[in-house]
Amino acid sequence: MAFPLVALLFLVTARWCLEVAHAGRQVFDVTDFGAVADGQTDDSKAFLRAWMKACAAPGRPAVVVPKGEYRLHPVVFRGPCKGYMELRLAGVLRAPDDLAAFRGSHEWVNFAGIDGLLVTGGGTFDGRGASSWHLNDCPRKPDCTPLPVSIKLGRVRNVTITEVTSLDSKFFHVIIIGSQDVAIHRVTIRAPRDSPNTDGVHIQGSSNVRITDTAVATGDDCVSVGPGSADITVSGVSCGPGHGISVGSLGRHPGEEDVRGLRVSNCTLAGTANGVRIKTWRGGLRPAAGVSGLVFEDIVMRKVRNPIIIDQEYCPYSSSSCRHESALLPSVVKISDVKFKNIRGVSATQVAVKLSCSGASPCHGLELRDIDLRYVKRGVATESRCANVAGGVAGGTLVPPSCI
Repeated sequence: MAFPLVALLFLVTARWCLEVAHAGRQVFDVTDFGAVADGQTDDSKAFLRAWMKACAAPGRPAVVVPKGEYRLHPVVFRGPCKGYMELRLAGVLRAPDDLAAFRGSHEWVNFAGIDGLLVTGGGTFDGRGASSWHLNDCPRKPDCTPLPVSIKLGRVRNVTITEVTSLDSKFFHVIIIGSQDVAIHRVTIRAPRDSPNTDGVHIQGSSNVRITDTAVATGDDCVSVGPGSADITVSGVSCGPGHGISVGSLGRHPGEEDVRGLRVSNCTLAGTANGVRIKTWRGGLRPAAGVSGLVFEDIVMRKVRNPIIIDQEYCPYSSSSCRHESALLPSVVKISDVKFKNIRGVSATQVAVKLSCSGASPCHGLELRDIDLRYVKRGVATESRCANVAGGVAGGTLVPPSCI
């Protein structure tokens, strides 16, 4: 009888150890707080109860979302919290189809004022955008009301989002604003090619943001870098379909802050409307944002329409707003110290390099080095076009020939 007794003691001890370890992790399962996971019930209050309980716990508490479908109305996961928070999402979160459920909210899932957060677990944020895309008039009207963003990181620090999917956002998938030390790593972002304004990740007023090893396929920019962004890294991103990787648009509003220190490297763009792009509005009022310290290198283009483009005559509307007197003035945004290095592949248009700078603030310090962009039609050479480039250098392989 000694062996069974030893075995029993071992099992009891092992179970006790597991319970202690479980307690030490401070796990807060949303189903313990009333989440139903049937895809129909509004589980928002259960999620907020679990979050608030975890937020008050020390150490590294985890809000756990098991597999299943959870219907979630707009929620704000607010800090500061006592410990380093984790949202471990294994299930699927589904946004409301009806915009009335947002009651004026501009975001669906909002992480606000948190210092220390990990979002992971293999799950999905399903924005259910197809029900609302036809209501989006922003591509046509400059004074539109934007649809809700799927995920907002607002005034946060030390945040990592990894191993999750953002699907079919109503507007932008992820927006990072007023934040520092944010990492987006191994994330999948998907929406159809014709879905309007479904930018993958938009960064604004933030610093030390890293987007790495991420796949983005949307109807707008895969990554967009807005005013006040500094020390941004985009690496290992696959982009397409979409509008490419963009700085801007800038210069639409007076007093915008500079964009400084962006490095885009080891990325692949396939079938996109643009490759790497800087876009600023015509006209504008001083003081205006400046753009400096940008590096685009080691990038592959696959049938991209505008592989390398600086567009300081940006105006996406066909209405009278693009013909307004102020819009006919040159851009006041100053672009300097921008490097394009080792960019190769296939251009879907004959003009593979277009550097259209401002007559009021010509581009300075541009560099083109080891550019090899061939036209999709064999036997036809690609071209470069430049306007208002005041200074720069070019070297190495240059296909098409440099216009600097």
